[in-house]
Amino acid sequence: MNPSESYYTSARNVQILIYLLKQHKIKKIVASPGTQNMDFVASVMRDDFFQVFSAADERSAAYIACGMAVEAREPVVITCTGATASRNYLSALTEAYYRHVPIVAVTATQLSSWIGHNIPQVIDRDAMQNDVCKCSVRARYINTPDDEWDCTVQINKALLAIHHHGTGPVHINLERGNGTDFSVKQLPAARMIRRFAIGDDLPAFPTGRVAIFMGAHRPWTEQEMVAIDAFCQAHDAVVFTDQTGNYKGKYFVPATLVASQDRYDSPIFETDLLIQMGDVSGDYALQGAAGRFTHHVWRVDPDGKIKDNYHKLECVFEMDELAFLQAYAIHNSDDVKHGDDFLDECQQELAMVREQVPELPFSNIWIAQQLAPRIPAHAALHFGILNSLRSWNFFQTDPSVTTFCNVGGFGIDGGVSTLLGASLASPDKLCFGVFGDLAFFYDMNALGNRHLGRNVRIILVNNATGVEFKLYIHPASRLEEEVNGVIAATGHYGNKSPQLVQHYAQDLGFTYLRATNKQELLDIADTFLDPQLSDRPMLLEVFTSPDDDNKALLTLNSLVLSPENRRKQAIKKILGEKTIATARKILGK
Repeated sequence: MNPSESYYTSARNVQILIYLLKQHKIKKIVASPGTQNMDFVASVMRDDFFQVFSAADERSAAYIACGMAVEAREPVVITCTGATASRNYLSALTEAYYRHVPIVAVTATQLSSWIGHNIPQVIDRDAMQNDVCKCSVRARYINTPDDEWDCTVQINKALLAIHHHGTGPVHINLERGNGTDFSVKQLPAARMIRRFAIGDDLPAFPTGRVAIFMGAHRPWTEQEMVAIDAFCQAHDAVVFTDQTGNYKGKYFVPATLVASQDRYDSPIFETDLLIQMGDVSGDYALQGAAGRFTHHVWRVDPDGKIKDNYHKLECVFEMDELAFLQAYAIHNSDDVKHGDDFLDECQQELAMVREQVPELPFSNIWIAQQLAPRIPAHAALHFGILNSLRSWNFFQTDPSVTTFCNVGGFGIDGGVSTLLGASLASPDKLCFGVFGDLAFFYDMNALGNRHLGRNVRIILVNNATGVEFKLYIHPASRLEEEVNGVIAATGHYGNKSPQLVQHYAQDLGFTYLRATNKQELLDIADTFLDPQLSDRPMLLEVFTSPDDDNKALLTLNSLVLSPENRRKQAIKKILGEKTIATARKILGK
């Protein structure tokens, strides 16, 4: 290619790095010669924004950059090729680490999958010494959209680390693919992620529709609740969250049922800005809908870390939620509409979907429908992961009830023990738990703890299987009966024995209750839900069937049809499935 016709490299990971360096106003580069870093070096040489200096010796180049960075009071990039070239950076990077000098070490490398296969000039840089850099990332060569997302996040992470909690060097291991193409005339944009802390000039609040998505969160203080409501009123915003978010104030939109519709995309999830708070959410449907239809994402988290599960993160606010909410309750743009219009729209949508709920089969979902509104005020409520949490997220408890689930590590183990720990911390507070049989039996030894008190009440939903794997939404359900043996672990722990748990619970001092149908459950509900502490802890074992659990979920997820799906259903009714299948075959679709 004629040099006059050469521009930026077509390697997307290099483009992202160059674009983000420009966004961070990092322009000084000390380059050492080599093949693996030539895509980067040749591209920045042709961009008038950068000042590129040459230094053939990498050890000297790194020290030159140290002197330059200190004198210019700005970050400096150093870049070298593969093999042992990067090892010569270590002395200067150690100096930079202890003197807090902002150096960006860009070490080019071949594909990480080549490491350890006797391929020339391929060494392993994935592990760095503790005092060489503040942050070390791999900017992978990009072949897929997921590769681009990961590369974007990693480079943002490294560049943000330069000045995060003090200044210092960072390392970017830049993978190089095959071929060299410098035909890209216009540098494509990349997503820049910015971080803000208390005392920084905060970005202007955008116009448009705003929602908070709240993952699992400790119970909110009264001051924080007031701040959330003031923020939502100021920006006509709402809060999407499930049981574990522990926010049930005025702007709470319990939209799990709406988000779970298989054939309907609700317009309430179409937001311009989604603000993430809290930790991991176990509400797959709600989290998916809230992120899928929003345009921009901010995250508020005191740890300041980049958590980009929606691939749309733009700003991280390293501060507690109260500081953020109070700042933006008054930090409005003139165009922001105050009021509750969005909240009113959400409530109408929720009412429209809820009124279509029919009679449900006897299942975990039906149990939740009957008991959730009746959980005594000010109680604590713990869930097993996945099916129990999902089932109870469809329905609401009293606003004073605090709700929890082990969604951090998201494992089957420990739910009953976590409930026990909570009950010991508040012996005068009723602590309820809802667990499937596998989760219960996995952790049942906790019930033998001699400290266990009379404030514990457990619902064991026993269907003799890991029902999650048999639900139509799980890919394992396609295996049909084959799923039972190992994947769903069907038939263990007495295979729905009517005596096993009864004897175990009674021998440990529990009041044991049982229900095998709807009427039996309704008959004992008052006893189990008595708001007064009883003489002994209680265990309610409810025997359901996987088929009914599946039918209940399918029913709830099929309440609403979008206009497009209505048309498809009408066409199927008129033409019939065989006619449609034949037409598709002819058309090749």
